[in-house]
Amino acid sequence: MKRSTSAILGTSVLALLAAASVGAGSATAAGHSHSTKGADKTVTLNATLTELNNSGASGTATATVRNQKIQHIEVHAQGLTPDAPHAQHIHYGQQALNECPTLALDSNNDGRVNTVEGIPAYGPVVVSLNTTGDTTPASFLDVSRFPVSSNGSYSYSRDNIEFTDVAGTGYAGGGGTAKQIADSIRDGEGVLVIHGLDYDGNGTYNFSSPEGASELDPNLPAEATDPAVCGVLR
Repeated sequence: MKRSTSAILGTSVLALLAAASVGAGSATAAGHSHSTKGADKTVTLNATLTELNNSGASGTATATVRNQKIQHIEVHAQGLTPDAPHAQHIHYGQQALNECPTLALDSNNDGRVNTVEGIPAYGPVVVSLNTTGDTTPASFLDVSRFPVSSNGSYSYSRDNIEFTDVAGTGYAGGGGTAKQIADSIRDGEGVLVIHGLDYDGNGTYNFSSPEGASELDPNLPAEATDPAVCGVLR
């Protein structure tokens, strides 16, 4: 793989994201409620993906959800860092705004929104949109199983992704049970985020850009983990 991002992150990073969700709770809106009427019916959701951090990326996503399963999901993105892996997830939080972040969340005023800074807006990861294998939050940065862009674009599809319980129920911004998450996603509160962008335009994810190391892991460049594109599944 061309990028220096082959490390698979484990529970320490998940703990960091959970802690960030807890800390962000006081700044977020009150918890979203969702209806359960007709919750078992099949719902098709669509998202228009727009750039974050001036990435120049864009795309679309479509997901068909029934019960506690994503029966089918497609993501089509372009304008991304070429020939690079791009982590992609569905985010949701009980106390999050469940929307895409803005620079208003740039808490350290460095001109960008990193992954943790965006949690009050989009919430923690509830589904990892990997190409194969596990799709739980435990795989949220297993870059060996995320799409790799070709000339800055990729098309992704996968069937039968089960929602799972996500630790954080009762925490500000936290997850919930598989049913709570599925019902909320069906109600239009899921946010799809794609990560990875080349700030300095040198064709690789690297530590030499002004952004330096990722807040998630000092062994990874921020370019590999910062959010590049986002859209709400409605």
